[in-house]
Amino acid sequence: MIYPFIFSSLTTLIFGAALLAQWRRYPGARFTRDIGLVYLALAITPVLFYLREQSTGAVQLGALLGIFASGLAYVSLLIMGMAQLADRPLSRAHSLAVVGVLGVLMAYPLWQGDVSLAGAIAGSITVVVGLLAWRWLWSSQRSERWAGALLSAMGLIQCTQFLLGTEWVAAQMTANTLLRVVLGLVLLQTALQRAIAEAQRLRQQHEHLTQNAHQGIAIAYAQEIIYCNPAFLKIFGLRSLAEFSPEWMNAGIASDELAAVLGLRQQVLDGLLPEARWDGQRRRRDGALLRLRFAIWRTEWNGRAALQTVITDDTAQHDTLAAMLHQASHDELTGLPNRGALLRRLRERCQTPESFGLVLLDIDRFKLFNDAHGHSLGDEVLKTLAATLQRGLADTAEVSRLGSDGFALQGSNGAPASELAQRVRELLARPLILQTHEFFIDVSMGIALFPQTGGDAESLLRAANAAMHQAKKVAGTSVVVAEQRFVQGSGEVLEQEQALRSGISRREFSLAYQPKVDAASGALLGFEALARWHQPGVGPVNPVQFIGAAERTGLIGALGMLLLSQVCEQVVVWRDAGVQLVPVAVNVSPLQMLDPGFPQQVDSMLKRYGVAAQWITLEVTETAALDNMALAQAQLLQLRDLGLKVALDDFGTGFSSLDMLRTLPLSVVKIDRSLIDPMPAPEAVAVVQAICQLATALKLRVVAEGVETQEQAWAAHQAGCHEIQGYFYARPLTPEMAGQWLRAGACPKASATLVATT
Repeated sequence: MIYPFIFSSLTTLIFGAALLAQWRRYPGARFTRDIGLVYLALAITPVLFYLREQSTGAVQLGALLGIFASGLAYVSLLIMGMAQLADRPLSRAHSLAVVGVLGVLMAYPLWQGDVSLAGAIAGSITVVVGLLAWRWLWSSQRSERWAGALLSAMGLIQCTQFLLGTEWVAAQMTANTLLRVVLGLVLLQTALQRAIAEAQRLRQQHEHLTQNAHQGIAIAYAQEIIYCNPAFLKIFGLRSLAEFSPEWMNAGIASDELAAVLGLRQQVLDGLLPEARWDGQRRRRDGALLRLRFAIWRTEWNGRAALQTVITDDTAQHDTLAAMLHQASHDELTGLPNRGALLRRLRERCQTPESFGLVLLDIDRFKLFNDAHGHSLGDEVLKTLAATLQRGLADTAEVSRLGSDGFALQGSNGAPASELAQRVRELLARPLILQTHEFFIDVSMGIALFPQTGGDAESLLRAANAAMHQAKKVAGTSVVVAEQRFVQGSGEVLEQEQALRSGISRREFSLAYQPKVDAASGALLGFEALARWHQPGVGPVNPVQFIGAAERTGLIGALGMLLLSQVCEQVVVWRDAGVQLVPVAVNVSPLQMLDPGFPQQVDSMLKRYGVAAQWITLEVTETAALDNMALAQAQLLQLRDLGLKVALDDFGTGFSSLDMLRTLPLSVVKIDRSLIDPMPAPEAVAVVQAICQLATALKLRVVAEGVETQEQAWAAHQAGCHEIQGYFYARPLTPEMAGQWLRAGACPKASATLVATT
């Protein structure tokens, strides 16, 4: 008698475990979980029946309660599992209701000790559930349609115990065990079929997404691409993957960049890196330049390790923004760099020890020419002259247009300014040939030399302009060299460097604070700390000069820490006075960014004065970031971890800024004043608005610096700038005046301006 029990329990236990294992592999087939638990409940039922028959007292009572619990679990989970199989899952409330009703139905006969009646009830419910499942699943073309019939047969056999008595239990149990085996096989087959169908659906869905993606997707073994989607072919201008060749794509890549990319790919393929990202310039199959972003990670393809590459084409966005920046920095009529670009270039060159000459050139009596021939022909003369200067001075000068009839020439490749002027004379000795006219013109030229005439861009321009006006007093094409210096404190370099060392040790430097106001409300949002040096016996020294001298002599670190300590001291004074603090921005030299210990020095300074990092902002120039991008990124990450915010100063001085905004951990972008100067001209507003939109997408705040007029302030606000800084609101303030601003908390002039403009 015991052997049928053992056979039934073991067989049912094995199939229950198999169903649960299938559910673990494919959780989507929840019916395998419920029916698997049903099988486990059935596996212990024969044991409980045997204990009830072979024991007395407490053991018999415990076996009876176990029969009730296993029977209730069996019937409840059976209903839920078959509902899941038929895609008619029960809600939680319905499931609880089923358990409650079944508990009442089965509790009474077991309480009376009539196990056969309880089994008959469970068998009847099994028959009903089987018939319903048979009906629901009959339309299915798979093996699951027979599950209901098998279940009903199991229920009928279970009812025979009530009709025929206990002498047939062994036969009944053997028959039911065989039916459970068949049902278990059917359910496992059904789960497998559904898993395969789901996998096919997901694969088709993935293929649909991949085939219709706008990003290029490719799978490669090392350098061999074995799959790509249509977007990949479209990006590179290919008709099929057979046309792709790493040779033509890598031909235009610098060897060091190519080696770095191949190294990253190999590290990802070897599992040393989880993924890698980079961007770069590539070529289409037809030779057109592309600006692409790459992301790769390791995957498996046909059982082999492979690289999955996702390519984003940023060419259109990059070219659009580059075109807008080019438009903002170039003259519309001649295509030459404009005044803003000239100033930016001069500032860059004045930060180097290399000497050069600046020539300002102005057409004589051009107003009379326009009056006599009309502005259209005058524009043609300007364009022809620009082309003549570019062509004739291509190897010796950088040509810019200052506006109206003025041009500027910067000597390059060591060409002396006097030589530039002589070549201009030779070029203008011949007529300017237009489509329908030929004209001879005279020009007046003024020459300024760096560093003899001036040590900064503004001084050079003033000197060359003054010399050019002197040249206009001479008939015909003439040249005058500036004879006086326009910058105080520009004595011998050695004397200035010695004075600088003394000035740092004696703390002769002070700070002025230029406010930054909210573009919308006029509220005070912060200050920029500007270094000032009043050299004893000389007077005020231009910051460009003494900062340049500090960088040349290696004193920039000591000077930078001195200025930062003065900022911290002032913040403590304001804090102790009980005024509401705002962040103070401190400029960082490119050489300071090259010092690996710079973040630790800043942290020590803040701790020394007890100043929270939130009240200090560091402004890093684009040049500082570009000189060593990897080191700059590492330094800025450390500064950000200390709680300091970092602003990118003079944004817009180069197209590389587009990559820096995305790569560096920045909080603020300051738009260079050369892009603010032309506002509110529509093209200038469009460029600033594009930068603001880009910064907003990267969650960066935008500061417009160099705002000098009410119209510029309103245009910057409308373009999307968050903060405004410039002489229109306030010149650099003394600490006392800055304290008054802190107490007021806003700029009345800014609020009145916004109200009046609105």
